[in-house]
Amino acid sequence: MKIGIIREGKVPPDSRVLFTPTQCVALQEKYNVEFIVQPSKGRCLSDELYEAAGIKLQEDVSECPVLMGIKEVPKDQLIANKTYFFFSHTIKAQPYNRALLQKIIKENITLLDYEVLTNEKKQRVIAFGRFAGIVGAHNGMMTYANKTKTFELKQMHKYDDYAAAIAYYKTLSFPKMKIVITGTGRVANGAAEVLDHMGIPKVSPQDFLTQDYEEAVYTQLGCEDYVKPKAANEKFETADFFANPQNYQSIFAPYTKVADLMINGIYWANEAPAFFTKEDMKQPDFGIKVIADVTCDIAPVASIPSTLFATTIADPVFGYDPQSESAVEPYQAHTIDMMTIDNLPNELPKDASKSFGEQFTTNVIEELLALKDTGMLERATIAKAGKLGPHFEYLTDYVNGK
Repeated sequence: MKIGIIREGKVPPDSRVLFTPTQCVALQEKYNVEFIVQPSKGRCLSDELYEAAGIKLQEDVSECPVLMGIKEVPKDQLIANKTYFFFSHTIKAQPYNRALLQKIIKENITLLDYEVLTNEKKQRVIAFGRFAGIVGAHNGMMTYANKTKTFELKQMHKYDDYAAAIAYYKTLSFPKMKIVITGTGRVANGAAEVLDHMGIPKVSPQDFLTQDYEEAVYTQLGCEDYVKPKAANEKFETADFFANPQNYQSIFAPYTKVADLMINGIYWANEAPAFFTKEDMKQPDFGIKVIADVTCDIAPVASIPSTLFATTIADPVFGYDPQSESAVEPYQAHTIDMMTIDNLPNELPKDASKSFGEQFTTNVIEELLALKDTGMLERATIAKAGKLGPHFEYLTDYVNGK
């Protein structure tokens, strides 16, 4: 099988890559597979590194039946009748990618999305979540530093790698502040990892709400800490919340009164309650000064109503004016400053790329080469043969523009 590693076409570009040169060589030696890499000046690993490893570089990748990228492929760059792997951002019926999925179906393209590659236990096998959480927490702290002028921290991509950032953390001291992380999955745990490396103590949710501290502290919330059933006589059940999020309401309000920085790392379903409303954010006792929204669902269908748009690595922060409900210049006394980059792992591209290749090699390559079949690829097939895959027929109205 020939696999084409395509150049990222989305703007702004992503510098991550699916496999490092070393990983390409190892896979070619072990399996009946050949990689062809489309040249790219923006990739974190240079064309020269692939050439030096003996990997073919070639502009025209149309001979490859399988094409792999990271972010959405622009509609005009799609090649008909191919199999594509990329993060499509369509599975939640995102309006901004409806036309992309329509074109994929029209061009008889098979689309597999990394986000829904799962094992037989329905657990994701490919994820950049840890890196999103790591960079999100770092950049959230950077935003707080810029707003308060109490310590100095550069944006994550300005460090050579994660190890260099960790080394710098050891030189810092932090002001008295309270940080709340939402979520307990890969993203949130990545965020907590950064705060641990910074030497910031972790406290229980209850102590976070009731105790005063003379140092920076953080807490991490599971879903039972920020939602409860709407029915007064029902107890919280995690499985029921996941199955019926519309039957729950937010109980996050106490944290808005004591937290200085919020790092949002949950997976949010469209039917689930938002943490708070725009009206809540106008109240004098709303104390959160900075929100690092790693989840980054765009309002109004979002867990954070002030996530008006995704920011970029080049321009990472905007100010939210709660009174006018609009985006303004950040770092003003009246603003809640929003860090909403939607491709955070791209700030640690070498670390993230190496991890991605390892995960794909361990979990997916033999499925792709038909050496085994656990149903993984079928479960991840959003479109095939001019129609939606069997697990994504719920997107029919979305594709039809309804």
